[in-house]
Amino acid sequence: MSKKLDNRVAVITGATSGMALATAKLFVEEGAYVFITGRSQGRLDKAVKEIGRNVTGVQGNAGNLTDLDRLFETVKNEKGHIDVLFASAGVAELSSPLDSITEKSFDDTFDVNVRGTLFTVQKALPLIKDGGSIILNGSTAGVKGFPGTTVYSASKAAIRSFARTWTAELKGKIRVKCHQSWSNRHTHLR
Repeated sequence: MSKKLDNRVAVITGATSGMALATAKLFVEEGAYVFITGRSQGRLDKAVKEIGRNVTGVQGNAGNLTDLDRLFETVKNEKGHIDVLFASAGVAELSSPLDSITEKSFDDTFDVNVRGTLFTVQKALPLIKDGGSIILNGSTAGVKGFPGTTVYSASKAAIRSFARTWTAELKGKIRVKCHQSWSNRHTHLR
């Protein structure tokens, strides 16, 4: 019986836990081969083991362009193309009031969430087949303000802006969607 993602190749960044790991498992169940990334080799190895089959783990940080180059070189060498890119890698420093934001926390958040997403998509583009999909991991925090989330919320608003712009820019070739997640880590902000 044919599955929704038979013979498809997916790349999912930040897939060592949470929604991205669950997505990788679902994609494999639906017939895809997935490449996943994570910053920690130990957590990456554990995620690959959990997924079990049709998966390659590539250690790396989405905010590091050398790591992204290595990821997409691996995909190119092993499969030659991408059907689905899920740019999910991200960091969140929540409960950080405006008067306590540091330059380091700002840089860390924007390096992974914004810079990492932009260059993940840019570096993947030559491998994404026409008719492929790009999914960006957004958050309702990017459209609704919560105390203590200034930097995180701004980074997720930038992701939503990327999706709007890239939808117009790639129209007719590649679908772009921003998944506006609402996770348990946000519930304490209500």
